[in-house]
Amino acid sequence: MGGGREVLGALSAPPALRICHLYPDLLNLYGDRGNIMVLVQRARWRGLPVTVTEVGLGEAVAPDAGDLFFIGGGEDRQQRIASDDLRRVKRAALELGLPVITPERGREALDDIAATGAVLGVVVAFGQLIPPSVLAALPSGYVNVHFSLLPRWRGAAPVERAMLAGDEETGVCLMQLEAGLDTGPVYACRTIPITPDDTAGDLRRRLADLGTELLLAEIDSIPGRIPTPQEGEETYAAKLSVDEFAVDWSRSAAELARLVMAGNPKPGAWTIAKGARLKLLRARAADDPAAEPAEPGTLVGPGRVATGAGVLVLGEVQPEGKAAMAAAAWAAGFRGARLGA
Repeated sequence: MGGGREVLGALSAPPALRICHLYPDLLNLYGDRGNIMVLVQRARWRGLPVTVTEVGLGEAVAPDAGDLFFIGGGEDRQQRIASDDLRRVKRAALELGLPVITPERGREALDDIAATGAVLGVVVAFGQLIPPSVLAALPSGYVNVHFSLLPRWRGAAPVERAMLAGDEETGVCLMQLEAGLDTGPVYACRTIPITPDDTAGDLRRRLADLGTELLLAEIDSIPGRIPTPQEGEETYAAKLSVDEFAVDWSRSAAELARLVMAGNPKPGAWTIAKGARLKLLRARAADDPAAEPAEPGTLVGPGRVATGAGVLVLGEVQPEGKAAMAAAAWAAGFRGARLGA
């Protein structure tokens, strides 16, 4: 499922339970205390009492007959992750006088969810399949904000998979949540282009903004509506691994540019430079070829690396144990034969 700031929008009748689970690396995007403050104030301006439940990494929002929920993993899991962003979200809730509970799994919050009297739930990047008992807890079920154009890129990493595949566009869909993985019928979708300058973090922020607009435009009309079944080729957005972001310099510059940008902020594209790991944070395929053929992985200019087809221009890198820096500055001090060796 996708993730997003869109759950932190205006509240309106009919009351809706809105649930969000945040992956650790996304909390800096979506665990924004200011947005939570705005949300709670909007609810209170409308005379809606607000409470908060935290089930680990994430957020859920709803007024009484719509309570505000933060949803994720249990207290032990939070401590293992040691996320400052998660603590900020939790602290904001407590500062607002909102009660916080931390069950390990979503089903443990079933009674709390049912007790809200909410009509509809909104699920964003929950990170686990919601059991049937929880799906049945609300009269109108749940709508999921998913960051792809379904049925393309169902699953855990739709933003990065779209980038890696070279898709020219992606988008946000509001989907009726089912027991299956992102298989439910769709209420509405919006589309945006993927640009060569987008990192996965950049694109996710744009999708969050788009999802905010779409959710707020559609949510009041969702109870009672009949969504449209998904149509088209199904593709699965498998979880990302560190190993798949190891740079193979025999691949083309265009492929490697997508790998680098899709890996930012995590898990990060990487190569070996003089025996140490070098993270590649930003890159693009060069418009001009190398002056003369060179072995893949060889530096052929400041921050320019020969590949199996074309030249990859590195914009920003992070040497092992050091801060991120401009690739040209790093390359000026590099004395190795080639990268990946």
